[in-house]
Amino acid sequence: MRQYLRTKAEHADLLLFYRMGDFYELFYDDARRASQLLGITLTQRGQSGGQPIPMAGVPYHQLDNYLAKLVRLGESAAICEQVGPPSDGGATNKGPVERKVVRVVTPGTITDDSLLEARREVLLVAVNASGERRGIAALELASGRFSVLEVEGDAALAAELARLQPAELLIPETLAFDAAPGLRRRPPWHFDLDSARRELAAQFGTRDLAGFGVEGLDLALGAAGALLNYARETQRSALPHLRGLSAERRDATLAMDAATRRNLELDRSLTGRDDATLAGVLDKAATSMGSRLLRRWLNRPIRDRDELRARHHAVGALLHDRRYEALRAQLSEIGDVERILARVALRSARPRDLAGLRDALKALPALAGALRGIDSPRLHALRDALGVHPESLKLLNRALVAEPPAVLRDGGVIAPGYDAELDQLRTLSENADQFLVDLERRERARSGIANLKVAYNKVHGFYIEVSRGQSDKVPADYQRRQTL
Repeated sequence: MRQYLRTKAEHADLLLFYRMGDFYELFYDDARRASQLLGITLTQRGQSGGQPIPMAGVPYHQLDNYLAKLVRLGESAAICEQVGPPSDGGATNKGPVERKVVRVVTPGTITDDSLLEARREVLLVAVNASGERRGIAALELASGRFSVLEVEGDAALAAELARLQPAELLIPETLAFDAAPGLRRRPPWHFDLDSARRELAAQFGTRDLAGFGVEGLDLALGAAGALLNYARETQRSALPHLRGLSAERRDATLAMDAATRRNLELDRSLTGRDDATLAGVLDKAATSMGSRLLRRWLNRPIRDRDELRARHHAVGALLHDRRYEALRAQLSEIGDVERILARVALRSARPRDLAGLRDALKALPALAGALRGIDSPRLHALRDALGVHPESLKLLNRALVAEPPAVLRDGGVIAPGYDAELDQLRTLSENADQFLVDLERRERARSGIANLKVAYNKVHGFYIEVSRGQSDKVPADYQRRQTL
């Protein structure tokens, strides 16, 4: 319990899931809250100060299901894993197993497929302010999309927050702000401009931020720095998929206040029915990436006529002779590559993520072929931007089985023939009897001891037995365990 309380003190405002064998346990107030939020049984374990310690737990293999429920409720959790070897009670390994928090799951920083809605973005947003000026930064960690914007006044800020619909909102502790779902107050120095410039440039591998068109957006850059630090803090890892920053301009889009957005039901219905929204009517996208892009476009209608003409021309070209049907067939072979690549970057990809990436790379040449001959500059540019990545595809084809399991612990992910040592271990696991027969035959031939035997007992496990009369032939690399 001392170990638990030390860890809990470092994550006081989070539900701490503390790994104990096959369960993640919660204690004290965390246990009471989790019992109510998740509908799990509240029990007790041991005593503290003469009172039973409240405890509630979930099986380790069902953790993601419970985390998904917590995230939907706007809650955050710290996952504390066993990272050391089990205690053996000996002089070298006493006390509880070493544990540490390996990730923090919050509503705005989720990347696991099981926790995300396929066709909706999950945004982490930060707001910075000075006078009437408001700086906004938005990050979708699951794709790496990172943008900044500045507006004048609270009405404009409210309109932008209604557009972004943040799952989590970071603000300085000194900023007066109404309570909101997912609101997190952070120390003002997290929004420091100089620190933000340094951290962002280091993240993107650039000398400065001049190439991103964000000069003059000082408040928004401070907010972006706060987002970057918060994302690093929760993920406990590097974020190599965050490679740049885009600047948005409010005058480049059609302005809509929060009430207008709500009443237009662009992608949220007043009755809770997603199919009764504009997005629900228009969304026929073959991939979830396309659905998210469409929702971004509907929520931020642009005013650039050249861009609009290019989009409309592309749509018209696809409608001509129903050419979109061939594209749909190819796109249906492609999974959510955007999010898969983010999980690869975060080192949290699962076997089926890699299989999805393999299948997507396999489908790219046919997709490029389906785009040929369609009279649209926009579609030609998209086709030219497609890469085929033969080396990555070759690696994934060699390394993965055709249908890998959902999680790594189930085994059977790596294809036979990819790794010689793994193949040898699999053969040993699946053909143990034959391995022992072969071992006995090899050792007889090597030592010249005709009556050598491989045997087993509960004291020594497997061992090699040699008669006393043949003991002078025992190889030097054998270790004597017992003499009869």
